[in-house]
Amino acid sequence: MRIVAGRHRGRSLKTPADLAVRPTADRTREALFNILTSGKLSEEGAKRLPGARVLDAFAGTGALGLEALSRGAEQVTFMENYAPAIEICRANIAALGEEENSELLACDVLHPRPAPAPCDLIFLDPPYNQGFAEKAVETLRAAGWMAPEALVSVEMMKTEAFETPPGFSEIDARTYGKARLIFLRLES
Repeated sequence: MRIVAGRHRGRSLKTPADLAVRPTADRTREALFNILTSGKLSEEGAKRLPGARVLDAFAGTGALGLEALSRGAEQVTFMENYAPAIEICRANIAALGEEENSELLACDVLHPRPAPAPCDLIFLDPPYNQGFAEKAVETLRAAGWMAPEALVSVEMMKTEAFETPPGFSEIDARTYGKARLIFLRLES
């Protein structure tokens, strides 16, 4: 697994030896960031990636947050509660020299601690087929992790049901192989 673009383009990331962590496929990650940088979602009221404060929830290896930093995000908070994934994420942050722009929180996304500052962009990549996506959106909003009009990217299995939580608008959805990306905007 590698960083697709930006200042860390081509740099390798460590990946887990077991199947307990499912990193976002390179193709899906590239498509996600192409959507974010194309400007289409900006027309829908979403803040552009450069300069954004980002939350990578269910961070796993940290690939989404590190890709965001590579492409100009100002700061990324990584949230993960699986100990082996936390160690891999920490190692990937250090390998790219992004400790100054990163914070790694060892906590449960479904029971997050209060946010020190709201984020403009939230990546949610929960375990597939566990029904965590809607609850995570709601708990993160309640804990103050979302800035007004924050953009939330949810990755899930394309066959999973998803109901947009109250207070959010679905502004786009795409399918890539087994994965579906849903883009939500927090309504002001």
